[in-house]
Amino acid sequence: AAGKIPGGFIRREGRPSEAAILACRLVDRPVRPLLPKAWRRDIQIVATVLSVDHENDPDVLAVIGASAALCISEIPFDGPLSAVHVGYINGELVLNPKLSDLENGQLDMVVASTGKAIVMLEAGAREVSEEILPRAIQFGFEANQDIIRLQEQVQQACGKPKEAAPVSEVNPEAASAVASTIGDGLPQILAEADKSIREEKLSELKRKLVDSLGETYTANDILAVLETMAKAEIRKSTLVGKRLNGRALDEVRTISAEVGLLPRTHGSALFSRGQTQVMTIVTLGSTRQEQKLDGLGTLETKRFIHHYNFPPFSSGEAKRLGSPGRREIGHGALAERALVPVLPDGEDFPYTIRLVSEILSSSGSTSMASVCAGSLSLMDAGIPIKTAVSGVAMGLITGDNGEYQVLTDIEGLEDAYGDMDFKIAGTRDGVTAVQMDIKLKGVSLEILEKIIAQSHEARMFILDRMNETISTSRTEVSPYAPRVYKMTIDPDKIGSVIGTGGKTIRSITEETKTTIDIDNEGIVLIGATSEEAARKAISIIEGLTKEVEIGTTYTGKVTRIFDFVAMVEILPGKEGLVHISELEDHRVDKVEDVVKAGDEVTVKVINIDNMGRVNLSRRAVFEKDYQPSGAQARDSAGSRRPFRRDNDSYSGRRDQSGRRPPLTKDTFRGR
Repeated sequence: AAGKIPGGFIRREGRPSEAAILACRLVDRPVRPLLPKAWRRDIQIVATVLSVDHENDPDVLAVIGASAALCISEIPFDGPLSAVHVGYINGELVLNPKLSDLENGQLDMVVASTGKAIVMLEAGAREVSEEILPRAIQFGFEANQDIIRLQEQVQQACGKPKEAAPVSEVNPEAASAVASTIGDGLPQILAEADKSIREEKLSELKRKLVDSLGETYTANDILAVLETMAKAEIRKSTLVGKRLNGRALDEVRTISAEVGLLPRTHGSALFSRGQTQVMTIVTLGSTRQEQKLDGLGTLETKRFIHHYNFPPFSSGEAKRLGSPGRREIGHGALAERALVPVLPDGEDFPYTIRLVSEILSSSGSTSMASVCAGSLSLMDAGIPIKTAVSGVAMGLITGDNGEYQVLTDIEGLEDAYGDMDFKIAGTRDGVTAVQMDIKLKGVSLEILEKIIAQSHEARMFILDRMNETISTSRTEVSPYAPRVYKMTIDPDKIGSVIGTGGKTIRSITEETKTTIDIDNEGIVLIGATSEEAARKAISIIEGLTKEVEIGTTYTGKVTRIFDFVAMVEILPGKEGLVHISELEDHRVDKVEDVVKAGDEVTVKVINIDNMGRVNLSRRAVFEKDYQPSGAQARDSAGSRRPFRRDNDSYSGRRDQSGRRPPLTKDTFRGR
């Protein structure tokens, strides 16, 4: 699609890339709430990119294509839906901005909606004002309407008759029996603030119900009834202002934070919010460790990487451990997007940065806890981020008559039984990331405005708690982190550092145990585990690229001895010659009487001839009134040795007019 042959040995597409997985999630999330909840048959949507122009992101086309395919199929679907990109560039909202334009933009938001309401949001921003978000959402919603009308026309022209949507019903007899057995015990169990105690009590209740009613009803019927009753109880109590564990609707759970817990890592932080707990670890590397992205576009590199791991034990389960799933990749990308805007430029901080968020305990909102832990760990690692970033997950419970309640900092059951998961992250100055998923057929702009406004207070509260632990980045990186040093050389000298086939640069890295990266502009980045190793590499590179200057004193090593000359290496790979007359302030018969091969000697550059040969003097270093002698004196004066001629020679003769006489056979007779 992009006119490229895939990389790798086999030159064939392999498993989906991270970008492809994120695009799949972008399709799945707005489609899912529009399908029947009781539908049990598999639905597979395959979106294939056939052509890409490198200017327009094809992800929203995949959403529109999936919607159109479902509309003309027999599958019950409450669509059509559409999705567009909305950018905020130079103070203006832009519909489907080009990828190149977004480099200077403050906001890139995907707005997915039906003809009536918003169903999904996904955004990355550079500390954009919260006041811009509702405007961008409304702008995208209105732009979607033309695409939705087009799909409706396609559906009318070639759509298949829809199947009847299945209805999920519980066994009424089982429901009555379960209700009689439980009595008033369920609300008390659900009001338990401690997740582990609550789940233990629910497990005990499930066993009791199955034991007492299992001979009459199936276990699936019994557990389905209990699930329905728990969901109804939580929603009913929330709508009248009563939350799990007694929190207020806009109250954030108890927060604690620690940094520097792991002594040998480059940076670490533990962030706890209620019973959700995340440990984030920072690792720094050289620029050559940047992640290479070989996708539909040009080959790119990524210097900041955030990985999110959700092990089974964090939610009290025992499952097979494997490679990260779509959810883990999506949550990791969301937290990464939230933190990117506060990172220092690569020129100011030439490191590759990897964050790994390990979910130690999960009770809702782990992705936003990863944002908070990530911000804290970056500061602990000495990475000079602009400011701290916090995130919070907002929820929504709606009633049958249009009533609703917005919840701040939702936890596990509120997420599972609620209607929305609205994640928002940012700094004190603005928003850096948004992600919204719903279980309704859509949500109004009025509700979204209330959620955004209520989330601001929560984010500021969380930032205050984080700043009590660490408010600014440490002044230095960890002593265990590699040191990256930056120097600049003349671009014309890059070849001197690299050498034929990379021979020179390999020898430097092997000798100094460092890594060296050079770009086309002559910027050299040296990665080393110690300052001594870095300084040694810098010294060698300076020697390879530095120009020899007349009058400068150097200490070098004698490399070769000739009859009247000693060759001295004054800079790496650069030699000069010391004539025997320039070794001492008295006559020297043999060069070996003063210096030998391998000796270290201090010399001064007295001349560089037209062929670039460097003439050195040892005598000039210690003689006060030094005067070059012999050939050195003539070369220093810039004159050639005069050609000696006898006065009676032909070339010396002149007639009275100053002209030479004509050449004859008798010209040189008599000599």
